[in-house]
Amino acid sequence: MTRILLADDHTILRDGIRALLSADADLDVVGEASNGAEVLALLATTPADVVLMDVQMPVLDGFATMPELRSRFPEVRVLVLTMLDHENYVARMLEAGAMGYVLKNAAISEITYAIRTVAAGNQFLCTEIGINMLYKAVTQSIGPATDEAGGPGGADLTARELEVLKLIAEGLTNGEISDKLFTSKRTIETHRQNIIAKTQAKNTAALIKLAVSRGLIS
Repeated sequence: MTRILLADDHTILRDGIRALLSADADLDVVGEASNGAEVLALLATTPADVVLMDVQMPVLDGFATMPELRSRFPEVRVLVLTMLDHENYVARMLEAGAMGYVLKNAAISEITYAIRTVAAGNQFLCTEIGINMLYKAVTQSIGPATDEAGGPGGADLTARELEVLKLIAEGLTNGEISDKLFTSKRTIETHRQNIIAKTQAKNTAALIKLAVSRGLIS
């Protein structure tokens, strides 16, 4: 049985989560708090395995709560459940000691899986956050490249440009890419020109070589 403490300043949200979690026989909500100060007070008297906690709370928010919680209750795992999706918030909470980060628009199946993962001592990022951070990591990883003639190239491609580059390298035409991405052919042509300008790749062969070197295609 995994014991859970809910921490959110919205009563209706806590009620909804409690009701959804009650469907799992091995998940038990042992307490509720509306701010970080109440979390710390409850943990002093109510044993819990996981604190499912929002970041934005009155009195003591998630950022301020984490250091004290980690110091006084190091055995308790913290899973953030919030609407704050910016990577800076994710990084700050994870650096402070949170084991997982889930957005409030996640499915209950993902939330329950996250609770079990964190309770087992493993880290968890919800799908949306993970994909966004992966896109950023891939974008930042694209550095100097060479075209077929050996000329230098550099790129700081957007997520959409990376997607277009991958499809170009797979052999799709501009028209086929526009159909696949539900946008206009002219937009794809613009993306293609931007990619060429950023990477200095002078032909399709160079674009394919770049995509392969960056792991976008096999």
